[in-house]
Amino acid sequence: MVSKQGEENTMRWEALADDATVDRVAEVLVKRGIEVFVVSDGAEAKRKVLDLIPQGSEVMEASSTTMKEIGVTTEIEESGRYDSVRKRLYGITDSEERNNMRRKSLGTPYAIGSVQAITEGGQLVSASASGSQISMYAFDSQNVILVVSTNKIVKDLDEALERIYGYALPLESRRVHEAYGWESSYVGKVLILERDRPGRTKVILVKEKLGF
Repeated sequence: MVSKQGEENTMRWEALADDATVDRVAEVLVKRGIEVFVVSDGAEAKRKVLDLIPQGSEVMEASSTTMKEIGVTTEIEESGRYDSVRKRLYGITDSEERNNMRRKSLGTPYAIGSVQAITEGGQLVSASASGSQISMYAFDSQNVILVVSTNKIVKDLDEALERIYGYALPLESRRVHEAYGWESSYVGKVLILERDRPGRTKVILVKEKLGF
């Protein structure tokens, strides 16, 4: 049974930011070298992602509930129009060989995924158990495309971490348990992306609740 306080906390983190806040965040992200697109829903976000990736491109997908929900994961892996590094990786049965290939393939032309929070000051905050997607976001990939629901906009870094540990982590732990039978998940590494060179990182802000 979920307590009233728990319900209120969930509603807090799932509420979409108002249009004025979204506009302000988009403006500060641009000042930090991040290109921004604001879209109405997941379908529009999917179209924008695919518009930004030339067909035939090599793409590395970070594990992302958001990308799965909007159908980008299936499109990249199954359409035959893109070279999915993730699909190739999971086709390798030997774990050592797979890990070696993962390290070699981090600098792909395109990396796609999401983050757990964006501060009103324009900081992108991403948490990871292993850190695999963090290296792509921070440096390795030539182009980074992040799809982020506007319910992930928070006031500051303190709220970003509160959102990660108090909301996103329990939901990720549940997902991992249902998918793999593991008893828990954890945060191993946190990336705060303050700014980037213009043109490298693109953020698609979506006015629909997606992911967590």
